[in-house]
Amino acid sequence: MFAIKALKRDSGAKLAVLRKSGEIPAVFYGAGKATTSISIPNIEFKKVWRDAGESSAVKVTMEGGDIDALIHEVQVDPVTDEPIHVDFLAIDMKKKIKVKVPLEFEGVSNAVKSGIGNLVKVLHEIEIEALPADLPHNLSVDISKLEGLDNNIIVSDIKLPSGVVAITHGTEVVASIVAQVEEKEEVAAPIDLSAIEVEKKGKKEEEGAPAADAAAPAKEEKAEKKPEKK
Repeated sequence: MFAIKALKRDSGAKLAVLRKSGEIPAVFYGAGKATTSISIPNIEFKKVWRDAGESSAVKVTMEGGDIDALIHEVQVDPVTDEPIHVDFLAIDMKKKIKVKVPLEFEGVSNAVKSGIGNLVKVLHEIEIEALPADLPHNLSVDISKLEGLDNNIIVSDIKLPSGVVAITHGTEVVASIVAQVEEKEEVAAPIDLSAIEVEKKGKKEEEGAPAADAAAPAKEEKAEKKPEKK
């Protein structure tokens, strides 16, 4: 079982100071235990979190007695992505619990490799029930079984460890192969250059027409000023 050391802390302690010292503020609750504020080492917790995830039992060791728990919720800094607060859910190791376990897809699908279809991952986790000591970190899904179009893997196809029962219905699709759809390029319609030339020509003629009309009165006025021959 995974383990991490913890210290009880004053709920009124300044959390910013605690984090700067390399500790993460945390709490544990559940299994009939009162909510208790603790602190845990940042580096040690990140290693346990990476290996145990949120579906494996963790022993929180502290003065006054150890606590068996699950990492229930982790708050992370939106900028640094560092954990800034952790909730542990205390559990009874003798009682079965229900948790959601992530799926890990393995292998190569011949349908995808040959290019006849695409892999669609429908589920990324399923709910299971087991004693805390039997809870797996993740469950493997072998996609090499997907060899043709419309092939699929359902929950009942997943091999479960001893003592683990799937709560998610066995007929639910986990992954499937669908036909690969080719995207057709849209061919642009040819441009009719003759229509553009005609339009331009007509526009020039319209623009030139008023100029010719404006010049006409000037010629007439000039003709009136010619002296009469004696």
